[in-house]
Amino acid sequence: MAILKPFKAIRPVKDKAALVASKPYDVINTKEARIESRGNDLSFLHIVKPEIDFPDEQDPYAQAVYIKGRENFKALCENNIMVQDETECYYIYMLEKDKRQQTGIVGCAGIEDYFNEIILKHELTRPDKEEDRKNHVRVTNMNAEPVFFAFRSVKALDKLVEEIKKNLPEYDFVAQDGVRHVVWKVCEKNLIDAISDHFEKIDHTYVADGHHRTAAAALVGRELKNKNRYHQGVEEYNYFMAVHFPDNQLQIIDYNRIVKDLNGLSRETFLDLLGQSFEIKSNGPAQYKPQKLHEFGMFLEGNWFILRAKEGTYEDQDPIGVLDVTILSDQILKPILGIEDLRTDKRIDFVGGTRGLGELEKRVNNGEMKVAFALYPVTMDQLMDIADSGKIMPPKVTWFEPKLASGLFVHMLD
Repeated sequence: MAILKPFKAIRPVKDKAALVASKPYDVINTKEARIESRGNDLSFLHIVKPEIDFPDEQDPYAQAVYIKGRENFKALCENNIMVQDETECYYIYMLEKDKRQQTGIVGCAGIEDYFNEIILKHELTRPDKEEDRKNHVRVTNMNAEPVFFAFRSVKALDKLVEEIKKNLPEYDFVAQDGVRHVVWKVCEKNLIDAISDHFEKIDHTYVADGHHRTAAAALVGRELKNKNRYHQGVEEYNYFMAVHFPDNQLQIIDYNRIVKDLNGLSRETFLDLLGQSFEIKSNGPAQYKPQKLHEFGMFLEGNWFILRAKEGTYEDQDPIGVLDVTILSDQILKPILGIEDLRTDKRIDFVGGTRGLGELEKRVNNGEMKVAFALYPVTMDQLMDIADSGKIMPPKVTWFEPKLASGLFVHMLD
């Protein structure tokens, strides 16, 4: 049964929350983070992407960078910008974008649930990114950002959360990107017990977004456990921070791929090889967003193409084989473009659908990349079915929107 534990969050004072809150570390690159945090010393980007406080040539994975993040966080605490709650609490966190709302419960998951597969994952992690987040946790001694979990909705718990939302919130602000963030603090024992009791009846929770942070938190927690001769199992490092959302409130959007080259092939040869597995239709310069499963948009040399997978190129009865990311890998990336491992190959990159098809065009047109593929998004049911079956999706399949803000909650490991 799933563990959920209240904790004493370190969080911004009410009138500074909007200034502290930032996008997660993995949503924007270093250049974008510098621009976004310009003129705002309180931005949590100084903690989760502290390389922005160094010259451009700084190695973002150097020890000095993680130390700088720890120092920046310490300064926020010393200046009473962020303070710790006196008692253990849960927090109800609502995000609203384009009139659509999703509401989750912020609490601490158990690291042993991760290793015992109570917490289920659907993606493998990339070793370099996992090590980066592990180093951040090790040096700062905290979970700086909550991970994004899902669970199969429970009507009684949904009703309880809606009752709590009738109270006055701790925070209610709209961020620069138009996302509204509202937080309620839950410190009453009867409510805490009720939430905990509901979670004890939940068989599994699912990593929706944040596989690298989840793995890092669990692995560093186990490191600290193994180093502690007097380990008792109740220490804070046995837990890590997550926001748990009911599955029926979540929406997955597309997660697209861009590739640096055609693996030495000419445009004509590449299209001929594609024709073996796909029906191809030119769409000229007009952008094309896939409208259904097994349909792809492809941008190459200033033109968009509509690709439709032919019968026999996918397995409808297999939860992995039916995915469009599987079709793309099995029919294009591996046999034609020579990309065997999406986790480690530097010739491929991933672009969340929130950036739009224009971002794909931009990175191909400027010469950085050669070809882009727009995919139809997977569903929550597909995600949970795959996780339940013990299978793993290819990396970078799901993009959840809106994203959690960083800086509204911090969980210390000591």
